[in-house]
Amino acid sequence: MTTLRNTLHDLSLTAPVPVDLAGARLAQLADLAITALVDEAMLTPKPGLVDMRGSGAHSDLSWLLMCRSAHALRPAFEAMAHAGATMTDLPALRQRIGAIGRAGEAQMMDATGGVNTHRGAIWALGLLVTAAAQGSADARTIAARAGALARLNDPAAPASTGNKGETARRIYCVGGARGQAEAAFPHVTDVALPMLHTARGRGEAENVAQLNALLAVMADLDDTCLLARGGPAALAAAQTGAQAVLAAGGVGTGVGRAALRELDADLLARGLSPGGAADLLAATLLLDRLARRDQRTTEQLQATEAQHGTTAF
Repeated sequence: MTTLRNTLHDLSLTAPVPVDLAGARLAQLADLAITALVDEAMLTPKPGLVDMRGSGAHSDLSWLLMCRSAHALRPAFEAMAHAGATMTDLPALRQRIGAIGRAGEAQMMDATGGVNTHRGAIWALGLLVTAAAQGSADARTIAARAGALARLNDPAAPASTGNKGETARRIYCVGGARGQAEAAFPHVTDVALPMLHTARGRGEAENVAQLNALLAVMADLDDTCLLARGGPAALAAAQTGAQAVLAAGGVGTGVGRAALRELDADLLARGLSPGGAADLLAATLLLDRLARRDQRTTEQLQATEAQHGTTAF
């Protein structure tokens, strides 16, 4: 553990941090990433996924383990934020955050006893944290910057990780986590965030809004976690089930909740877990929190200016 922490420290602090981006702001980016992962883990009831009720379609996971894993990743996310704030050479930045991500993955595995809880989330949220550290809170701007980084080559990255999602991506010719990032996270910016905002606009509870956002992603995403577990039939079952919940009015309606229970039961019976959609929900929650934080800051500044008359000119 000490060696891993030293590695993360060395990778993140080799360049000086500008005063205006130092300390609290970069630490807060890491905190927001951890909060997004914890909120995703605790969101209940999620079809086929780990939540407060149990382990979903997994035999080796629990919400408590997911939360422990999330907190173990904080040094990695803060190191990525430092890199994003201080490095202007994008190819070098891509290599730096790749190294940080691999060290963070090892730290995750150490914290979970060898269980892969957040490999996909390290990739997605790591890119977004790095991009957010460059100065914008706008979701599309952050996603576009993250996509530009994802498209760059990392010579130190292994040619193949051998994980199930990567194998499914190759077999079924889908984009997977890599394709989603390289395309600037379209299922986050064009699907999940609009659904989240629409549900809130209808006055639905935050839990309902987040579940509807997850289902909107599930309804359309070629989730390699599902493909790896059950092939195209598994993917079709999850997509059709999610579409049925949304067509019934979403989780905020009685018919929608009944459809969600049916989807959950079907996925559990098949041993299916939409892990790719869960990672993108966490990414959605991160970008949403960044935007809301920025809005609060703007409102506070405007209130201060109004109080002191600084806008009279």
